[in-house]
Amino acid sequence: MTAGPRDSRAPRVRIGVLALQGDVEPHRCALHSLPGVEAPLVRSLDELTAVDGLVIPGGESTTIGKLLDRMGLLAPLRDLASAGLPIYGTCAGLILLAREIEGSDQLRIGVMDVAVARNAFGRQVDSFEADIAMPAIGEEPVRGVFIRAPYVTRTGPDVQVLARFRDRIVAVRQGHLLGTAFHPELSADRRVHSAFVEAVRDRIAKVGRP
Repeated sequence: MTAGPRDSRAPRVRIGVLALQGDVEPHRCALHSLPGVEAPLVRSLDELTAVDGLVIPGGESTTIGKLLDRMGLLAPLRDLASAGLPIYGTCAGLILLAREIEGSDQLRIGVMDVAVARNAFGRQVDSFEADIAMPAIGEEPVRGVFIRAPYVTRTGPDVQVLARFRDRIVAVRQGHLLGTAFHPELSADRRVHSAFVEAVRDRIAKVGRP
């Protein structure tokens, strides 16, 4: 997982942003700043099945899970994820991807072999920023914005730990699934999004579009 160079000739990809609740626009802006990337909003099954990859933004994980279920998207999204659709979840998105949420039976996609603790760094007033070493995307640290952030408490054998903060796991990858406890879309650093986009392009090159 490496952030590729900016190239205006890069193949075009459609990275959808789940737009039910949360910080949707910052992700769209981050994706639109990358070459060859379209970032349509995803609110329906037709929109979901038309994208090459999906970003699940931060927000209220309980609310997003309920809305996914109410709109008939939860099961199809779980099936698409299991079939290989690349998904990147930030904060609430990571919680929704997790197979286990400590102390909660809330609705979730549940396809990533991790357990997470919600609001693990404190309440909204405890939000903070920190430099996070993330060698998979480069030597320079990522500026991590933590807002009521979770962290990963357990990882399965196929999960790669990408970053830690104070010995707590804050970024993970499992094949085509990526999750961060922090919000790179709220900084000027686009390397995490770029790495995700390149992973989507690699998958298309290997298996084509569905």
